[in-house]
Amino acid sequence: MLRNKIKEEDKWDLTKYFKSDNEYEVMYDETLRILDDIVSRKGTIMRSAKDLYEYLELDKKLSINIETIYVYSYLWHYSDTKDEKGKILRDKADKLDEKISTDTSFVRSELLGVSYDYVLGLIKEDSRLASYAFALEKMFRYEKHTLSEEEERIISLATNAMGGTHESFSALDNADAKFGIVEVNGEKIELTHSNYIKLVSDKDRKLRKEVFYQYYEFFKNHYNTITEMYKSHIKEDIFLSTVRKFNSPLEMSLYNDNIDISVYKNLINTLHDNLKPLYDYMKLRKDYFGLDEMHMYDIYVDMVEGETAKFTFEEAKDIVLKAVSPLGEKYVSDLTKAFDNRWIDKYPNDGKRSGAYQWGSYGIDPYVSVNFEGTEDSVSTLAHELGHAMHSYYSDTSQEYTYAGYPIFLAEIASTVNEVLLNDYMVKNAKDDNEKLLYITSFLDKFRATVYRQTQFAEFESIVHDMEQNGEAITPESLSNVYYDLNKLYYGDNVVSDDYIKYEWARIPHFYTSFYVYKYSTGFCAALAIASDILANKEGAKEKYLEFLSSGGSKYPLDTLKACGVDMTTKEPIEAAIKMFADKLNLAYEIVEKVK
Repeated sequence: MLRNKIKEEDKWDLTKYFKSDNEYEVMYDETLRILDDIVSRKGTIMRSAKDLYEYLELDKKLSINIETIYVYSYLWHYSDTKDEKGKILRDKADKLDEKISTDTSFVRSELLGVSYDYVLGLIKEDSRLASYAFALEKMFRYEKHTLSEEEERIISLATNAMGGTHESFSALDNADAKFGIVEVNGEKIELTHSNYIKLVSDKDRKLRKEVFYQYYEFFKNHYNTITEMYKSHIKEDIFLSTVRKFNSPLEMSLYNDNIDISVYKNLINTLHDNLKPLYDYMKLRKDYFGLDEMHMYDIYVDMVEGETAKFTFEEAKDIVLKAVSPLGEKYVSDLTKAFDNRWIDKYPNDGKRSGAYQWGSYGIDPYVSVNFEGTEDSVSTLAHELGHAMHSYYSDTSQEYTYAGYPIFLAEIASTVNEVLLNDYMVKNAKDDNEKLLYITSFLDKFRATVYRQTQFAEFESIVHDMEQNGEAITPESLSNVYYDLNKLYYGDNVVSDDYIKYEWARIPHFYTSFYVYKYSTGFCAALAIASDILANKEGAKEKYLEFLSSGGSKYPLDTLKACGVDMTTKEPIEAAIKMFADKLNLAYEIVEKVK
């Protein structure tokens, strides 16, 4: 469907950002004036407590403005990536962001050109700086990774010049990618990102196989181009980590959150030690469907007899609100605003960015984009993204801008808590064992896709970055072979790792935000612990969780989690999550014995 054919109430309301193009231009011009003011203060920022405070206040205003302009521009663009106005807004926001980055490149060196003791003295001298104390502490952790003013300027220019791989992949993947036509029940339809999972989950095995091979044919035919994009991205990572004196891109990516590489490795190693539950689940599916061989295009089919339930968006809304009721009346009331105040862009349209996401800027409602298809997975996705939205809403309304943005390490926890609560609600309200099996296996599939699969992705990223750093050749074949071997390891002998699955790496947009995906796995494990306590009515669990949602980035993420009783430096939460997976799997076995 074309964007202009979607009802207004089914699209997000971006007028909360700017009611007119003129308002956009006014903020754009104001941002340039603030930038000029900051540049004029070069050499004076650390002169006194007053100078530092004035700079920090200006920087906060600048950051809020560019965030508002940038998010609005990209939300418009992502609504329809073919729309010319959206492309213009995106490019204009990018250029402003690049100018700010370049013109303020001197700031980092100037701020870190004094000792941290000197900064502590300024904070003691002027109480207004106390609100920036943690931000300054985090900044001064980078003291040894910061270069001279001129070197920082060169790095800024180089980063702006190099940093187009994500946008290039997005243009190919969203605007240019065509996967052809498939025939479904006698009707010819276009295969897209939005309907791929739905089609590869179809009961018709012949259709699943056709869809699987046709979809990955595109990535096979373009994997030379995509390899060059991804290789360039990896080289950028290594360049930046090297010039900033980190031992690796992985170390650099974890540093801001004050997380040791051991946390990343602990996740991978713990999963390696606990692959058997996934192998057992794949065997259950294989036996349930009576397959001599189970292929990658067989692992998405619902383990239920007959047609699966379909939901309207209004029904999904009602279900989600009831499911999250264990979080209390205030949470439910606040979540209702998302539906009433048009935070949500509901349906797919031609050119709309694939997948689902939540995004927003400080002081403005968080926005959610989904491509609602009416399936149980669509309901789960809606609950997931609204979890992100509520995390953003509570952080923004509880914290000053400086600490409102929560780190990505924590970003998947609120969304997953919502999903776990939804799954619990659906299982408890299932009308029969067949439907109950649907929701139990939905949890198992979500765990597989989030904990096991995202860890597989994380291991792939680690391996290929190490290959480049060690001087090994990065080619389409080497990337595909690494991915293929990992797929065989993670899925085991009960699944045939079809040859075309080796091209899956080429379709993963998150690989252009390096070492991001492992946080899905750690976040899922942490969320299971939190949600279990809430569902068990553990004393203080709900209150601690709402405090977590309101914490933003006011502490280091591991400390924020420890306040909820979750320590991700250990194997315990990961192993506990795997035990929950195994327990749910046992329930699935019991139901299968009854319904078969």
